[in-house]
Amino acid sequence: MPREPTLATATRRTPSNVTLYGLPRSVYTRIVRLTLEEKAVPYQVEEVDIFGPDGVPAAHTRRHPFGRIPVLTHGELSIYETAAICRYVDEAFPGPSLQPPTPSGRARMAQVIGLLDSYAYRPMVWGVFVQRVRIPTTGGSTDESLVAKSLKGSRVALAALSALVGDFPFLAGTTLSLADLHAYPILRYFALTPEGQVAIAEHRAVAEWMARLGTRASAERTVTQYEQTAS
Repeated sequence: MPREPTLATATRRTPSNVTLYGLPRSVYTRIVRLTLEEKAVPYQVEEVDIFGPDGVPAAHTRRHPFGRIPVLTHGELSIYETAAICRYVDEAFPGPSLQPPTPSGRARMAQVIGLLDSYAYRPMVWGVFVQRVRIPTTGGSTDESLVAKSLKGSRVALAALSALVGDFPFLAGTTLSLADLHAYPILRYFALTPEGQVAIAEHRAVAEWMARLGTRASAERTVTQYEQTAS
């Protein structure tokens, strides 16, 4: 499989023994990449296409029993599930902590991540972005009824995020956390659609938060093919 060079790898002299198995266009792969970038961890991406015509590669099912991406290896250690990977990266490597110092802050972070996984990812990404952006690029037809249904759930999730962020600059308080890195790839894909742009603009706090995250070096280093096409 081809390996994608990253600035995190290229700009450091220390050899990397961290490998991320996934797809650069994948939301959850990008979440981990953002975390690695924010922690300045050298890493390499090993592309694994679980959506190809032959299904999940056999080698990958040995890494992940459910055939999902991403999987991270650090030396002999192998971890799957995005939230677990990101917590490991934050705690195993030096640099500013990406988890709030207080119990209430960490609870807020976990709440946001749970909200995103349970109520935002599916409608925003698969229900709106995939239908409106990805499927047409492959010659398929958008399921307008699915878009309409997914927009309802997406708006509920946006309202919940807006209420949680309030006047804080970040989703779990005053500093960047894993909650922000989990949210940005999901909302960024949603924002690539006309409906997503309108829905996000209705929540000033969320729109300002997205603009703030989008200027970070980690976001710029992990831009996906769909963002490049839209720019």
